[in-house]
Amino acid sequence: MAEQKGSSSSSGSGRRLVVVGGGVAGSMLAKSAQFTADVTLIDPRKDYFEITWANLRSMVEPLFAERAVIKHRDYFTNGRVVTSNAINITEKEVITEEGEAVGYDYLVIATGHKDPVPKTRKERLAQYHSDNDKIKSASSILIVGGGPTGVELAGEIAVDYPEKQVTLAHNGSRLLEFIGPKAGDKALKWLQSRKVEVKLEQRVDLDNVSDADGSKTYHTSSGETIQADCHFLCTGKPLASSWLKDTVLKSHLDAKGRLMVDEYLKVKGRDNVFAIGDITDIPELKQGYLAQNHATVVAKNLKETLSGGKPCRMSTYKPGSDLAIVSLGRRDAVAQFPFITVSGILPGLIKSKDLFVGKTRKAMGLDPNVVDH
Repeated sequence: MAEQKGSSSSSGSGRRLVVVGGGVAGSMLAKSAQFTADVTLIDPRKDYFEITWANLRSMVEPLFAERAVIKHRDYFTNGRVVTSNAINITEKEVITEEGEAVGYDYLVIATGHKDPVPKTRKERLAQYHSDNDKIKSASSILIVGGGPTGVELAGEIAVDYPEKQVTLAHNGSRLLEFIGPKAGDKALKWLQSRKVEVKLEQRVDLDNVSDADGSKTYHTSSGETIQADCHFLCTGKPLASSWLKDTVLKSHLDAKGRLMVDEYLKVKGRDNVFAIGDITDIPELKQGYLAQNHATVVAKNLKETLSGGKPCRMSTYKPGSDLAIVSLGRRDAVAQFPFITVSGILPGLIKSKDLFVGKTRKAMGLDPNVVDH
């Protein structure tokens, strides 16, 4: 389905910008460029932007999601929103699942990772209430996956529902393998201090779960069994780039399915196509604040290009440093900075209380505190 929102003040030829992907990077770019170009935002999955690093807090506190799930039309007022899967790209058009051909002069790919979420904001908020009911009604909970998502969810539940038995099972040899071992060790100690049982180097067979009297029995690769009333799967999601393999950009994908970009975040070999966010081959941690930085650079470069600026004035992007903050409940966090790893209340002050939701809303031109409807 397509939805026209507002009219562009830049209706001249050569100013059609199509952004594919309404996640952190794509939404920020659409918002930033809406008065520079004629912008069409194609979101393959939904009619809203979500501050994704807040979604685990939303599971234990559904009202938190009211500020973190934002309709595209609330921040993107001067362009068009198309809620449909993009299935092909030609030299001049993006083709949607419904057969609509959306013409472009400039194109930005920002589809990130595959994440099967509801189409509407109302349905997404209802999903958080359902997840919360699932947590509240369970006396024991299994979390599968020891990356940042699994660790943060375990921390949220352990703090908000300390009476529940929480087990975290991870296939790897340590938690938070995407960053240094010190951060994983600190997260492990914190979780264990909150009575979370952590099982490392154990894969959970979710295809063979036995259910008796409401309690489920899960089997691990080491032959152990785990009793829990329910589970949450918190493993990595694949890149949403497979659809590009049959498009004009197929030769611009690397072996991992990422779009290869230059220092201006242009797809290499393409003057009018950019890529931002997790789908790029930039050698850095894939994190929301870096995706926002990508959007800022491309917004500047598009403005420079459309105003007839010289190539030498284009902004370049330098890969972000290895900095990561993983929340541990409401007050604590573990943080990896370039030369030190710390945990506790100090890094928690940076992220854990509000999870940067107010700051992100402000960056999107919205009131940091007002709930959207």
